[in-house]
Amino acid sequence: MTLRLSRITAATAALLLSMGATPLWAANGADGTTDEATAQKAAREAAAEMRQLRQQERQRNNIYKVWFPDQATARKAAISYHHALLESKYDAGYLILELESEEYAALQAQGFRLETAHDFIKRRNEFLDRFDKAADENRKSGGNGDVGVESIPGYSCYETVEETFAAAQAFATSKPNLAQWIDAGNSWQKNTGSGGYDMRVLKLTNTAIGGTKPKLFVTSAIHAREYTTAPLSLEFARWLINGYGVNADATWMLDHHEIHLMLHTNPDGRKKAEGGLSWRKNTNTAYCGANSNSRGADLNRNFTYGWNSTNGQGSSGNVCNETYRGPSAHSEPETQAVESYIGSIFADNRGPNQGDPAPANTMGVHLDIHSYSQLVLWPWGTTNTPAPNGTALQTMGRRLAWFNGYTPEQSIGLYPTDGTSDGPSYGDRGVAAFTIELGSSFFESCTTYNNTTKPKNLPALIYAARVARAPYQLPAGPDVTTLSLNDGTGVPAGTPVTVTASITDTRFNNSNGTESTQAINAAEAYIDTPPWSPGATAIALSAADGSFNSTTEGITGTLNTTNLANGKHLVFVRGKDASGAFGPVSAVFVNIGPGTPPVTETEPNNTIAAANPIAAPVTLTGTMLNNSDSDFFRVDLPAGGTLTSTLTPNSSSDYDLYVYDSTGTLLGKSERSSGLVDTVSVTNSSGSTAQRFVKVLYYGGQTGAGGTYSLQLSW
Repeated sequence: MTLRLSRITAATAALLLSMGATPLWAANGADGTTDEATAQKAAREAAAEMRQLRQQERQRNNIYKVWFPDQATARKAAISYHHALLESKYDAGYLILELESEEYAALQAQGFRLETAHDFIKRRNEFLDRFDKAADENRKSGGNGDVGVESIPGYSCYETVEETFAAAQAFATSKPNLAQWIDAGNSWQKNTGSGGYDMRVLKLTNTAIGGTKPKLFVTSAIHAREYTTAPLSLEFARWLINGYGVNADATWMLDHHEIHLMLHTNPDGRKKAEGGLSWRKNTNTAYCGANSNSRGADLNRNFTYGWNSTNGQGSSGNVCNETYRGPSAHSEPETQAVESYIGSIFADNRGPNQGDPAPANTMGVHLDIHSYSQLVLWPWGTTNTPAPNGTALQTMGRRLAWFNGYTPEQSIGLYPTDGTSDGPSYGDRGVAAFTIELGSSFFESCTTYNNTTKPKNLPALIYAARVARAPYQLPAGPDVTTLSLNDGTGVPAGTPVTVTASITDTRFNNSNGTESTQAINAAEAYIDTPPWSPGATAIALSAADGSFNSTTEGITGTLNTTNLANGKHLVFVRGKDASGAFGPVSAVFVNIGPGTPPVTETEPNNTIAAANPIAAPVTLTGTMLNNSDSDFFRVDLPAGGTLTSTLTPNSSSDYDLYVYDSTGTLLGKSERSSGLVDTVSVTNSSGSTAQRFVKVLYYGGQTGAGGTYSLQLSW
């Protein structure tokens, strides 16, 4: 959304208000109306304030490159000095921190070496200059010099508050059976009539399916300058909504779970950050002066549970400090909104004492998304003593960290923290709570975000939704991977359908301690009714190699589709390890009805002369019968055509892919390692149709019933 406030229409104003945004100009008219002159004046004043605050930012040069003695100490420092952290460069040996004099001295005393971060300050100033230039261009083109509602200059991958709210509203409008856009309270500016926003939650679930559903609650952007956090949560919403009915996992999660996303937990502060400021706190003008860019309260030190409980070590009483805790617990309307919402969706399952554990079967997960320390954290942050559910929290933390490669650890740093967001969820109610610290930089480029941060962390959010039914139990069990059926695009009811998958107990991040693993000892499937629902019927699956005795197993089995109605049906698969722990389900659709039956290879086809003819583009399934097997397929490739062959082995096998011409001359090959997809493309540059032969060759892994692969041939 790109708006110039001097040209705002009544329709646009209504849209902003419907999204929960109250622009400053909308609060100025004494009679509740806003004429154009008032709007222009307010916009100019807001633009002038932002320019003044950016100039204040340029004057903050107490920014240091802090060389750490070792990686473990560095990560402790990143937790304790998160309020000061601007970049984490673990591989290079330093952090970038904005430090007060006493913090500088404390780090020196602990063996850190510090030097002024001239390069970072230069980049920071260039970043601020970009916003001033954008504001100047806005003014020249007829605007008021306000870039606050526009896309962040140079960072188009990060939606603004308005763009985020508009996307969430669009989900609720277009998919009312799956999405609700809930008003959960007000921001500080909205509360005080000085603009601001509703504190909104995007609730995602299939309302047509009732019952008690486990809940995942995600808060993001509580610290305004952490650009990557809200866009990641919004991308998670897109994955769920766009995947419903298409992706089996997204479908069952919305059918049987609830996902609640507070996309912007500090929207007022976020608008300051979107104007180029390294703004962390909310915008409360009662603290540190109405015109200071150090004003406000640190919302992640203002929660009731554990507020100001560490003798000043875990938060500050200085109103200008970045960890100012507020004058009292939950003094800020944003914090009040979060606490109230948590209380509305989660039951209290923990006793009154700090050492009281929540029951092992407690439902629900709370994720608080931050940046930029590359950490996965869990309670407690107030003490080195593990939380009463500490072992189970650690297990799930190591699962989450397997996806993003971050360091998993308890959230106690060099010093404690208090009044943090896991208080109302875990502290008060026993809900499994985690903080994920994304990426490494305040200035994280869109290239890094799109290519690294987002693809690493979206699967972690999906996993959290997957295990929300029993987060203290399911992460101890194995994961199902590479799940597939041989149903083509549809089979008649009554047709036996083969299910294949890999189940593994090994997906833990062991960079900070080692999680125990066990052999897989069972696997089972369910059709339509998941294992936790009444009437669920388990279908036993077998180890592909004939014996459950390894931490990673190929599994296979046959589904009876008799009496299934035409259409898509969910097939749930889960595994159990030798400790007796079941892991979370994964799902796939089985398609009943008319369609293209599955295509399978026909043996023998282990020479060019015996190649299976393929008349049209197809995805087929094949089997490596033994460790000397090879399978050939013949394609008559038209003149000028390009044949693309894609080989997907089962996850525990290494099969290789080759393409030859009719003389046996090799035209292309791919020899990737176990479980990885091989792709080869060749073009017929001759003037007539030419035969091409695709070969799948066994290199290592499973054979027989477990030695399956999928081969896609397209041209």
